[in-house]
Amino acid sequence: MTAQIHKNIPDSAGLNAYAADTALQELARLYLDDANYELAQPELDRMGRLVGDRLEELALVADKNPPTLQIRARNGADLEKIHKHPAYEELERYAFGEFGLAAMSHRAGVFGAETKLPPMVKYALVYLFVQAEFGLCCPLSMTDSLTRTLVKFGSKDLIDTYFNQLTSQDMDELFQGSMFMTEQVAGSDVGAIETIARQENGEWKLYGDKWFCSNPDAALGMVLARPEGGGDGTKGLSLFLLPRVLPDGRKNDYRILRLKEKMGTKSMASGEIVMEGATAYIVGDPGQGFKQMTDMINMSRLANGVRSAGMMRRAVAEAVFISKNRTAFGKRLIDLPLMRRQLAKMLVTTEQGRSMVFHTAKVLQAADAGDADMAKVLRILTPLIKFRTCRDARKVAGDGMEVRGGCGYIEEWSDARVLRDAHLGSIWEGTSNIVALDVARATRREGALGRLSAYVTDLLDQAQAKGRSVAAVRLAFARAAARMEKVANDKQREGEVRAAASAVYNATSAAVMLWEDANLSAQPGDRAALAQAVLDHKLSPRDPLADEEDISPEMVALLNDALSGEGAELLLAAQ
Repeated sequence: MTAQIHKNIPDSAGLNAYAADTALQELARLYLDDANYELAQPELDRMGRLVGDRLEELALVADKNPPTLQIRARNGADLEKIHKHPAYEELERYAFGEFGLAAMSHRAGVFGAETKLPPMVKYALVYLFVQAEFGLCCPLSMTDSLTRTLVKFGSKDLIDTYFNQLTSQDMDELFQGSMFMTEQVAGSDVGAIETIARQENGEWKLYGDKWFCSNPDAALGMVLARPEGGGDGTKGLSLFLLPRVLPDGRKNDYRILRLKEKMGTKSMASGEIVMEGATAYIVGDPGQGFKQMTDMINMSRLANGVRSAGMMRRAVAEAVFISKNRTAFGKRLIDLPLMRRQLAKMLVTTEQGRSMVFHTAKVLQAADAGDADMAKVLRILTPLIKFRTCRDARKVAGDGMEVRGGCGYIEEWSDARVLRDAHLGSIWEGTSNIVALDVARATRREGALGRLSAYVTDLLDQAQAKGRSVAAVRLAFARAAARMEKVANDKQREGEVRAAASAVYNATSAAVMLWEDANLSAQPGDRAALAQAVLDHKLSPRDPLADEEDISPEMVALLNDALSGEGAELLLAAQ
């Protein structure tokens, strides 16, 4: 029996994605206080078990059975309905219901907690969940961020009306959220939005087309529209809450025109809508819609980064598992020098993403508690993550597919689905060019880079006080920040903004990993080795014609530890 299993293609089905990820366990302990860690740890383990088993099965089925749009009933009556596969609905139940992922940042009660849970709990759980299913994470994050925006800017009446349903874990009561912004003439150029808002009989009515609407049948949508006479550009936009069904039970006056046939995220519906005098409620101050919607967009961007980091982890975990359990030319794949090099590159990039999103959860918590300096750090970290982490996921997912070989190209496995889904992260909520320019804008207009520099200095000072060597990373960050400062303030150098943003991202990630290494209670040196790899391979000049040594012994050890823990060891032994 054992020999027969060994000859077959290695299959990680049943792997506990949390128990096998010792780095995640340690980072969860680092970024959470004792009480929240004790509360979250069993839920992380439960999610990890589901990811490797039930959630993976559901995700594969949902991906192959995308939603469909029905316009009429069989008797010709209007009946606009999106039909979702039962596998997708079961995924919804786990995410919104059992784990309360859209509720825990807004109210007490999830997992029995007496208060709202910190961002790290949610992001760690989503980091695991997305290793099985990506498509549902869009409605999940939009519901979460819509609730945040409504609470932050909406009237008391609106909050009282909708808050409980937006944060419900009862699937019969839950209101999911969406965000309707993109138009045919106004994609990245939000100031070109043409949707009109008119006051009719004391109510706001919306008229216009929205071109790319994910979760188009959501109970509530946040919509940017231009009140008549409100002026041009982004300053003329206001933010509106658009209900799918009006308080009197009538369907609101907007139609779903069609669903999109997408490259990825096939499990989740995206479509086009037309508003024909749809009733909506203004959120916040008139003319401030773009600024208010930016808060929702930024939370969505950060969630995108978390998902991209999680998908990279899935790709690395699969690649390491295969490499430990498949032989070629008389050796395990992981013992072949060229494979080790490929895996090491994947691992370093993946751990950069993980450190950046988890540390940003810490910054977000401080910013939401009123720390103005951390709000500025958050302002620049968010587009940095959206730019670099999401782009990196595409490369890591592709390399992971290659490690599995021909089977990775077959849709029975998840490699192809992960690769397709990974490409969306760098498009949703702003393409790479747009978010790189946003890094420059945060530098030029808001002084966010200066605050990030002070913060990174503090992280490195703390790491140095605990014996870590930080001089090289300190110098690299200073050079990266200086370049971004010059590029951001010189219109003639706009073409350099992506390279400058990449440099700041890489240098920041190295500093964060040194700080993590200095503060972790176990495995000292691991994240310092990763920081050194970032410094050597992403922040230092290299001669492409020079001889290269094999990867360092520290990196070999990290590869072997990348899939370890009790859950992995039991599964590996069975292979």
